[in-house]
Amino acid sequence: MNNSLTQMLMNYAPLIVLFVLGWFFGARHERQHLAQLRVAEQELSHIIVSSERFYVPKLSADTECQLVMGSVVIAQDYFKMVIARILSIFGKNLTTYETLLDRARREALVRMRTQAQAQGYNHIYGLRLEVSNINQLGSMVEAIAYGTAVLSTENSTKAPTDASITMPTKTSINISKK
Repeated sequence: MNNSLTQMLMNYAPLIVLFVLGWFFGARHERQHLAQLRVAEQELSHIIVSSERFYVPKLSADTECQLVMGSVVIAQDYFKMVIARILSIFGKNLTTYETLLDRARREALVRMRTQAQAQGYNHIYGLRLEVSNINQLGSMVEAIAYGTAVLSTENSTKAPTDASITMPTKTSINISKK
């Protein structure tokens, strides 16, 4: 009996070790990415983002509107895919995919704001977000954020205290107006 248990552990030990290593490095990478996103969101918080389609802010003289866009493709690690499949069997909430979608949306918004900042704009309105699966397993998603960037005179002297976009961890999007 003891010999068969030892034999079973020897057979599955490499699989268990690889699984634990994958979980460790995947969680570590996700934490690093979230920390980088927090820093980037704070650095770009002076760029006001609004989802209102027909809102036109007080424009500076001789400003032009331009489409700005940020896109990203983010993949899920295999450990989280296995956990999600197990949870889906029992009909549970797939929080592993929620974090993937949250990271993708936030990264797309950061890239869009970075493009607006590089072109000298301080206000984006008409924000639209699109998220789609890249493969059939659902382990990779593409997020695209786009809007109209302008140089605005609104809030030019007062910087927002926090990021002007609030992204909850759920799949809904909440955009605060400034």
